[in-house]
Amino acid sequence: MEFVFVVPRRHLFPHAYPHGLVPFSGADERRSFEETVAEHGFYVERPRAERTPEWKQVIPYTLVWRDGEVIVLRRLEAGGEARLHNKHSIGVGGHINPVDSTGAEATDSGGVYPNPIPAASAREVEEELHISGTYQTRTVGLLNDDSNAVGAVHVGVVQVMTVSGTVEVREVDQLEGRFVSPETLRSLLASGQNFETWSALLIEHLDELLSDAPQIAQATVH
Repeated sequence: MEFVFVVPRRHLFPHAYPHGLVPFSGADERRSFEETVAEHGFYVERPRAERTPEWKQVIPYTLVWRDGEVIVLRRLEAGGEARLHNKHSIGVGGHINPVDSTGAEATDSGGVYPNPIPAASAREVEEELHISGTYQTRTVGLLNDDSNAVGAVHVGVVQVMTVSGTVEVREVDQLEGRFVSPETLRSLLASGQNFETWSALLIEHLDELLSDAPQIAQATVH
């Protein structure tokens, strides 16, 4: 049975339940979120988590950004969950599993900080994509949507990965991907393209999300 990482929603959103993107105002707010994850998060059986909206399953959701374009993915019928088939997504992500807590992230003070999000994010990107080059990843905020049963039990941790190099889909029989401009994504959304709800919410904020994307040196391809 699969176990997934959850945080009680009362700790994530103690005052109100926001809708859509909730950007971090700065490093202090991001660290406060990570401390909440470390203090209150735990693993539970996925079927139980799926029917318990008092908990939020934490999902790293990474936008891959290169040369002014974002990768858009489409899940084919041969792969993944049936509810995602043929939907378009600009986020690479998935559940945090116990394997992501086998390591730990060092704090500035030299201690050990049990934050499973970086490991889970790296694992999910590695499973979906092959990146040859250099990249930087920054965490920009949370994504919440309680308007449907699926969204009610999940919360996205939105990250932007800036890549210099090549990016290829690994399992081409299950997934297809291409890089497109933010303008094209907005046009596709406006024309009724079948995007995941989270992706549709983020497309509205792409200029905001990508304005601070770092400029990284030309990749040394592996």
